Amino acid sequence: MTAFALPYSLHVLAALVWVGGMFFAWLVLRPAAVVALDGPARLRLWVEVFQRFFGWVWVAIAVLAISGVGMIHMRFAGFETAPKYVQVMIGGFIAMTALFIRVQSLLLPELRKAVQEEDWQAGAAVMGRIRRVVGFNLLLGVAVVVVATSRLMF
Repeated sequence: MTAFALPYSLHVLAALVWVGGMFFAWLVLRPAAVVALDGPARLRLWVEVFQRFFGWVWVAIAVLAISGVGMIHMRFAGFETAPKYVQVMIGGFIAMTALFIRVQSLLLPELRKAVQEEDWQAGAAVMGRIRRVVGFNLLLGVAVVVVATSRLMF
């Protein structure tokens, strides 16, 4: 086993947790919740889901950043010699992290407040905004995975 194997494995697992979690939430959990639960119950569910998932996303962000920087220094001797696909991955990571922080720090508190106040209309509106941001973040995540696995040169 090379020294590169551990950070690479951790990096892939962290990406799997974050992007896979968004995939599951957007394409499996959301449609199932719409069928099985009424509006207020759905909003309560999402508050609980986000609370649990976002802790794992923070772990994934930390692991991705630490393992990514480590692999850059191990493989390319620094950022300036890293190929374009690595730079694209870094840009995607920064954009995804910014969108995640937007959801957690701005939109989730609005959703919590609406649910606590039982303002289901406001909660549904916030949930729609969260859904759009998460959908865009999922697309970004998939694009980063495609770049990483195909090593596209831009």
